[in-house]
Amino acid sequence: MKRPRFLPDNFTLALLTAVTLASLWPVQGRTAQGFEWLTTAAIALLFFLHGAKLSRTTVVQGLGHWRLHLLVLTCTFVLFPILGLLLKPLFSVMLTPDLAVGMLFLCTLPATVQSAIAFTAMARGNVSAAVCSASASSLIGVFITPLLVGWLVAAGGMPGSNALDAVLHIMQQLMLPFVAGQLLQPWIGGFVKRHASALKLVDQGSILLVVYTAFSAAVIEGLWKQVPLPVLLSLVAACCLLLALSLSATTWSSRALGFAKEDEITIVFCGSKKSLASGVPLAKVLFAAHSVGVMLLPVMIFHQIQLMVCAVLAQRYAKRQP
Repeated sequence: MKRPRFLPDNFTLALLTAVTLASLWPVQGRTAQGFEWLTTAAIALLFFLHGAKLSRTTVVQGLGHWRLHLLVLTCTFVLFPILGLLLKPLFSVMLTPDLAVGMLFLCTLPATVQSAIAFTAMARGNVSAAVCSASASSLIGVFITPLLVGWLVAAGGMPGSNALDAVLHIMQQLMLPFVAGQLLQPWIGGFVKRHASALKLVDQGSILLVVYTAFSAAVIEGLWKQVPLPVLLSLVAACCLLLALSLSATTWSSRALGFAKEDEITIVFCGSKKSLASGVPLAKVLFAAHSVGVMLLPVMIFHQIQLMVCAVLAQRYAKRQP
C-alpha cells in the first residue's frame, strides 16, 4: 500500500508520539533521574558513532572548497544570530519570553548533516563539499553554540549559563565520545557504515529519549498552559519567517559571489538548515531541566518546516537542464 503524501515521515510521527506521551504521562521522581542517566549515555554513544562515521578521506576531498565552507559557516554562525537579534523585538511580541529565547537558541545551532547531504544529492549539487561543510558545522557548533547562546540569551534579557563552563561541559559530554569515535574510525568505520540502517536507531532513539524526558519536565512545570494554540501558531509563523530569510540570503549570496549552480545548491541546503540532532543534546547541557522542553519546541517546529520546504526546493533544482 502506497504511503499517503500528507502523512509525515516515521521519525516525525515518533517525535509527536514522544511529546504526546510526555504530555499525558510525564516521567518524574526517581524514574526521571533514571531517564536522565539513560539519555546521557545514549547521547555519548550518538556522538561516538558520528565520529566513527566521518571519513577522513571525505574531509580531505571537501576541504578544497574553502570559499564555499566559509560562506556556509558565516551563514550558520553569523547571519542567523544577526537575524535573531533583528527579529528579537518581533519574537517578544509574538511569543512568550521563554519561546522567544528558544528562537534565539535556534539561531545559534549548527547545520544538519544527514538531511543537508541528502537534499544536496537529490538536487544534483556538490555532495563532497556538502559532507565536509555540514560535518564541520556540526563539529564547530559544539564550541561556538555555547558562546553564542551566552551572548544572544543575555541580549535577549534572560540570564544563561556561563559560556566557558558550558563549553567545558559539552567537551566532556559530547566531544570526548566524538574524538574517541574519530580515533577508532580506521578500525570500526567500515562496520558503522555497513550497519548504518541499524545504528540509525541509536541516532533517533537518543533524540526521542531526550525529547520525552525534556517535555516531561516541561509539562510538570506547566508547558501547555504557557503555550496555548494562538502562541503555537505564532511560533510556526516565526519559524517560517526565519527560514524564508535564511533561504533568500543563502541563494542571493551564493549567486552574488559567482558560485556554480552545484555549489549554490550546497550553500543553500547547508547554510539555511538547523540541526535537531545537535540542538537536543546542546539544550540539555545549556539549560535547566524544566526549561529544555520550551527551548526545543522552536527547534522541532523549524526542523519539520525546513524538511518540507527543502524537499520541494531539491525537486525543483533536480529538474534543471544538465
